[in-house]
Amino acid sequence: MYYKNDSVTDIRIAYIGGGSRGWAWGLMTDLAMEPQLSGTVSLYDIDAQAAADNAVIGNRMNAVEGAVGKWSYETAGTLREALGGADFVVISILPGTFDEMESDVHLPERLGIYQSVGDTAGPGGMIRALRTIPMYVTIAQAVRDFAPKAWVINYTNPMSLCVKVLYHVFPEIKAFGCCHEVFGTQKFLRDVCEQECGFTGLDWHDVDVNVLGINHFTWFNAASYKGIDLFPVYKKYVESHYEEGFENPDDNWMNSSFACAHRVKMDLFKRYGWIAAAGDRHLAEFMPSDNYLQNPETVQQWKFGLTSVAWRKKDLQQRLERSARLVRGEESVELKPTGEEGIFLIKALLGLGRVVSNVNIPNTAGQISNLPGAAVVETNALFERDRIVPVMAGALTEDIRCLIMPHVENHERILKAALLCDEEMVVDAFLQDPLVKGKKCSESDVRTLVHDMIANTKTYLPEGWMG
Repeated sequence: MYYKNDSVTDIRIAYIGGGSRGWAWGLMTDLAMEPQLSGTVSLYDIDAQAAADNAVIGNRMNAVEGAVGKWSYETAGTLREALGGADFVVISILPGTFDEMESDVHLPERLGIYQSVGDTAGPGGMIRALRTIPMYVTIAQAVRDFAPKAWVINYTNPMSLCVKVLYHVFPEIKAFGCCHEVFGTQKFLRDVCEQECGFTGLDWHDVDVNVLGINHFTWFNAASYKGIDLFPVYKKYVESHYEEGFENPDDNWMNSSFACAHRVKMDLFKRYGWIAAAGDRHLAEFMPSDNYLQNPETVQQWKFGLTSVAWRKKDLQQRLERSARLVRGEESVELKPTGEEGIFLIKALLGLGRVVSNVNIPNTAGQISNLPGAAVVETNALFERDRIVPVMAGALTEDIRCLIMPHVENHERILKAALLCDEEMVVDAFLQDPLVKGKKCSESDVRTLVHDMIANTKTYLPEGWMG
């Protein structure tokens, strides 16, 4: 890398994954619009053609009007080749296919267990983790061997377990996980502040929050906008809008797989006094099933959606078709900022400013004082040249800690189960999961469900599971 006139050139980024295009295209556009950075992106994907297509699309961005960051995109045939000389490593992979995810999400429905996402918590998140962990063992070993000083940015779910594996394999790794769910809640609080206080045009970046929790089950115990305490503002809003939820004409929960009316957030605030800081679809999966995921009718009452895997398959097909058009030059590349903070974090780590943002890293500094040090937690942290300093977020209330601990403990169980190929540990984890416990399923039924879900994903599991 070369530093000159408040810019950095010849940066080398290894991008692992990105074959489903969404995250890769987002990073490409953000890099193209950033005038202070330039360099090379080495693309590695088990789908070599997907990496080659992304290289074509990325290189074409240099000619698009407004492309001020100049980047060269190349493909790599191996992890070693991709990681050689890397300053940063970005990971966004789909562990398996949507056929495996279809089993993750929908097979538990035979026991009445419904999941609104199925990639982080619950049965779906745990089985997805069994596929993901061996891949992350390989990636962590490769980073250790070929790019030990690189910063590693993870976007893959289940976020907490992905980051946990990286540190388990290579304790000295400089890795962190990025998630935009907190940003969504900051935007929601901005909207609430505008409605309750009569403001317009507020910038959600000016909503300051203290973040505590684990990925997709995060909480704010403080929130303000330029000196205005948002907790009483939010409380007033919840009291007035609890039944109908948040009405936003641009975010109709009935017509979007990802939208919600924020009623789960509001209910959690009424029950626990803190602001739950993730999308309702994620929050619901961390709670007992009789709270928000009893059945599809209950979900509808809480005004969020059960995203079907059929929808995901259709969305993927549309992205693949768009990729083909972009590669053939039949559609132009559009430069539009993603709103993700990854590019700003990279700049801060290069010494181009300082940034405070939410991040997923081990709790070894005790940033959440009453969670285990081995837990991967989500709090704010200061990013500056070549280091991340976690914010001491404080302690969870005992009620919220009790909600989080079963999932922290299950992270340990699933990590060990994946490394040892131990089906009984997976059964134990299922039996401790709030979605499963809420259904009061028999141990025999849970054991059969675990066995069948593992069988449906064995293509992506190590040989130790085949016995």
